[in-house]
Amino acid sequence: MRYLAGMALTRLVRSRSDLLLALGLTVIGQAEIWLRKPEDHRAVYAALALLVTMALAWRVRAPLAALVVVAGVFLPAAILFPLSGESAFAVPVAVLIAIYSVGAHTGGWQAAAGLLATIAVVFAITALDPENASPGSYIFMLFVVGGPWLAGRAIRHRRLSERLLEERAVTAERGREQKARAAVAEERARIARELHDIVAHAISVIVVQARGGRKSLATAPGEALEAFDSIEATGREALAEMRRLLGMLRKDDREFQLAPQPSLRHLDALVAQVREAGLPVELCVEGEPIVLPPGVDLSAYRIIQEALTNALKHAGPATARVAVRYWAEDLEVEVTDTGRGPGDGDGAGHGLLGMRERVTLFGGELRAGHGREGFAVHARLPLASERP
Repeated sequence: MRYLAGMALTRLVRSRSDLLLALGLTVIGQAEIWLRKPEDHRAVYAALALLVTMALAWRVRAPLAALVVVAGVFLPAAILFPLSGESAFAVPVAVLIAIYSVGAHTGGWQAAAGLLATIAVVFAITALDPENASPGSYIFMLFVVGGPWLAGRAIRHRRLSERLLEERAVTAERGREQKARAAVAEERARIARELHDIVAHAISVIVVQARGGRKSLATAPGEALEAFDSIEATGREALAEMRRLLGMLRKDDREFQLAPQPSLRHLDALVAQVREAGLPVELCVEGEPIVLPPGVDLSAYRIIQEALTNALKHAGPATARVAVRYWAEDLEVEVTDTGRGPGDGDGAGHGLLGMRERVTLFGGELRAGHGREGFAVHARLPLASERP
């Protein structure tokens, strides 16, 4: 939009400057003609000079037409009033400006046609003067006509190059804006996944604990109190994580990196929380734990959290097992439970879709479905996809 506005402003300025140029040369030419002593045909020459100079008002909008008028009028004017005699200085200047304008503002056959037509007119004028019709005169006139035309072509080439650079800059700016919008959309999707995992896990734990607390409220007040304490702690943790995540929207990238993130180092606390909610969970770590890339670490934690949340919601009376395997090039996480799994196990739920998106982001693999012992989620995250 700014580029188009700039182009329109440039055209307006040029049209007004062309009119001022034509008026200025007209005033100079008419003054030259009428301030001389009265002679025959002065009014005719003044009229011809007026046509030549005023034609420059269209030298940019219609350069070839302006040159045709200038050259067509210049021929009889030069015959009636030889250049060495009573001709006004503004007339040959207008011819040279018209030649330059054709070179600067036309392309292809129009530029070549304008040059050839002008050469033909000038050579015709030279041939009509027997005293000056020599080879040197033709060569000189060729340089006089060709010089402004070549200058116009050079200016046109530079102008087109600048315009191409401007268009490339506009295209690059639009590309940056599109990339920025794509980055914003990706960040929103990431935050949506994080919020889904946090809220789904917390609400599942709270619902299970509330159900157990309600059942034991009359018979075992102590157990009910523990369930309510667990609900309070789970809700407080979920609110803290949500505040941290939403607070990231108002921070810069450096603060993102400094913000504490969920990690497999906190896996024991997650497993303990799920156990308190009523799902027995066994944790198994194979291999030597290493410092994981932050993205892989967070994604692995969220996958395990979502899988345990699904087990809480859908498994019913069951047990679960979490296995984390550290390999040289991959990290594997596996969560199995002895329940019935989410729905028919086809992976259509939002939680499983979120897991798949996380794994795909790092070029890994995800398998989720019913097995011989129950429902299983298996994810492989390449360590080479991100480095700390």
